[in-house]
Amino acid sequence: MIRKRRMNIDLKLYYDKYSSHYSSASQLARVVTESWFKDNMYCPFCAKESVKDFPNNHPITDFYCDECNEEFQLKSKRGHLGKVITDGEYNKMMGAVNANNTPNFLFLNYESDFHFINDLLMIPKEFILPNCIQKRKPLSSAAKRAGWTGCNIHLDRISENGKLYLVRNKRVMSIEEVTNKVTSIGFIRQNKNVASRGWINDILLVISSIQKSMFTLNDVYKYEKFLKELHPENNHVKDKIRQQLQILRDNSIIEFLGKGVYRKL
Repeated sequence: MIRKRRMNIDLKLYYDKYSSHYSSASQLARVVTESWFKDNMYCPFCAKESVKDFPNNHPITDFYCDECNEEFQLKSKRGHLGKVITDGEYNKMMGAVNANNTPNFLFLNYESDFHFINDLLMIPKEFILPNCIQKRKPLSSAAKRAGWTGCNIHLDRISENGKLYLVRNKRVMSIEEVTNKVTSIGFIRQNKNVASRGWINDILLVISSIQKSMFTLNDVYKYEKFLKELHPENNHVKDKIRQQLQILRDNSIIEFLGKGVYRKL
């Protein structure tokens, strides 16, 4: 069933319901946001009006769509999202990335008084790539889980095309806006090669860094050193740049105007 009702971003009802049941602020925040998510979230991929939750302690994933089988992990934070999101165990995460087995991540931030959701950002799984994952220091030998190594997800290493807002600055995006953007990047999802998707993301990241709607091939070439650092195994970066621009042109992300000039669409 296609969702028709508008998403409600008010968390107060959920806070009032659960606040007396939890003394831990982190547990309360988890229950409030997950309960809201289950009641209000639709599937951004097929627009089904609701998603379902997995049993507790399901590895990696929290929710799923029983129509299209997309899986979602929700991570919530009070205040601004920032550029870095703390995630789980590093090796498990990297294993999932390299096996194309990560869920779609949703990052929710809320006001300190739990009144409203400020942002709900989805990063589709095809944009969760090795360059976006940072290994953290292992826990010390004195820690209960000595040697356990977590990771961070760097949102600033993900191109704008991979950031799909369902709510932004308290503005609820229409379902059409969200599903249209999902459709526009469908060609990336079809690519099962992690390294190839990494190149597409990095070229998109470069294009978004160019602060003008029309740009030239030489504008992109200026980032050759940056791209070489990300892909040290590649000795033909300029050739790769031209190849990726052609892929983006063929999939209507950019338009080729001739003589080395492109326009963002």
